[in-house]
Amino acid sequence: MQPLKIMLVDDHTLFRRGIKSVLASWPEVEVVGEASDGLEAQEIASETMPDVILMDINMPNCSGLEATRRLKKEMPYVKIVILTVSDDDRDLFEAVKAGAQGYLLKNLEPEELKSYLAGIARCEAPISGVMAGKILAEFARNSFHDRKAAKGGYASDLSSREKEVLKLISKGLSNKEIAQALSVTENTIKNHLRNILEKLHLENRVQAAVYAIQEGLV
Repeated sequence: MQPLKIMLVDDHTLFRRGIKSVLASWPEVEVVGEASDGLEAQEIASETMPDVILMDINMPNCSGLEATRRLKKEMPYVKIVILTVSDDDRDLFEAVKAGAQGYLLKNLEPEELKSYLAGIARCEAPISGVMAGKILAEFARNSFHDRKAAKGGYASDLSSREKEVLKLISKGLSNKEIAQALSVTENTIKNHLRNILEKLHLENRVQAAVYAIQEGLV
């Protein structure tokens, strides 16, 4: 089996040397090239034809994100994994949009890096745990809004009383407490809640509370 050909792109020479030293002890990979910025990365990648590029984000002349966009156009088969100190959501999502197959933080252990690279050989997408959590959270937010938009669940569909109930739900009040606040029976509040969930296409009062906060109803 041929070793996985790796290219390192980072403007810090010591960091590149450190990664290269770590990978040198692993026969399954081979470092075939190094670059100190995005422009140099494009030149060297075309010469060395790596399987995987470990790419930093913040570099002079051409950032890692821009280099990723360009390289994916020229060499769509190459797998680009961002290796950075940035845990900023915006960098993460821009990297994914640019075509990166993975996003790792530089604070990972050497054995973790080796494990991630082994995963790449199996066509897995390596993402540091904390960043994976951010992707899932963003996906949940988007799917929540997409579901609402697709099914027509909008606050304008609610009656004034239902909006009152929804606001109190978002404040953490129980059905009994809401009933007391509005001087109605608890069964009436249960009926209002059922109508709210049906109109907004939500599944429970927690989603209803989140909806109220996101829509600025409180």
